[in-house]
Amino acid sequence: MKKLPIEKLFSLFDDTTEILQEELQTTYLESLAETGENIFQQKIMQSEVSEITKKRLEKKYSEIQLPAYSSEDVRRAFQFAILKGMKENVQANHQMTPDTIGYFINYLIGKFMADQSEISILDPAVGTGNLLMSILNRKGQETRMKAYGVDVDDLLLKLAYTGANLQMQGVELFNQDALQPLFIDPVDAVVCDLPVGYYPDDANAASYSLKKEEGHSYAHHLFIEQSINHTKPGGYLFFLIPNNLFETEEAPKLHEYLKETVYIQAVLQLPPSMFANSQAAKSILVLQKKKPGVKAPKEVLLAAIPKLSNKEAMDRILMKMEKWFKDNKKQTL
Repeated sequence: MKKLPIEKLFSLFDDTTEILQEELQTTYLESLAETGENIFQQKIMQSEVSEITKKRLEKKYSEIQLPAYSSEDVRRAFQFAILKGMKENVQANHQMTPDTIGYFINYLIGKFMADQSEISILDPAVGTGNLLMSILNRKGQETRMKAYGVDVDDLLLKLAYTGANLQMQGVELFNQDALQPLFIDPVDAVVCDLPVGYYPDDANAASYSLKKEEGHSYAHHLFIEQSINHTKPGGYLFFLIPNNLFETEEAPKLHEYLKETVYIQAVLQLPPSMFANSQAAKSILVLQKKKPGVKAPKEVLLAAIPKLSNKEAMDRILMKMEKWFKDNKKQTL
């Protein structure tokens, strides 16, 4: 059976990754980052590779010309390879935001920020970059984006760097704890699949309003505060949040902080079928940072997103959302 182009591209990533993995005795994900760099640089960057392996790799690399593929095809093929590597070496912090969520957040950015032709955007927990790349690849041609990503995991960030290069997307990436001071100017928009859990650095957490008085603070609460601090007045934040975000013992403090700093624009519950179990289910939270002249929406957009396969239900939700944008547009400018 004839392979689809994206399958050919995945095979290229996969085959050359396995060759390097065997040669360098590294993990699949580490070798994937290396082979991606080779493809981008159009030469083999690893000096320790034997001549026999070098010839095998060169033959593989010559089989497919990267410019023949769209940025989205490259992202998806690279994503499939990353997912394979993650299955072989499962770690709690090695998770990838599903494509569907990235597409939906891209739609929301387009609706909330329709009047802006230039947008600076930050993902403070960028991981492998899949969420940020899915947004950059699908932005309108008339919109220019300056993108930044931060992650404490050097391997995930290296994969994000390699993926951005292969997709010809300009992104500034920072390998650091995103809850430490960031050397990034305030941005127009933040997107983030919030890392849920406890933040171990109590000394650093003490500088945050949303710190816990005793014990480790919630990392996801601190990420929200840090993101708001790095958003321009009037800018937007698009968070992927756990459904129980406002039900924990720290929720009253979070709610009060949000009340002081932002307007809640939307809470969109994602289909439970998208997640492994009901406890893992998430929603999209859209905030707008307060600014003189900016008003709260007349009503917060609340919706439960149906399965994407349910076209009729999806059409009804989109119609509801379009009406909300029409009725609240003046409020959000």
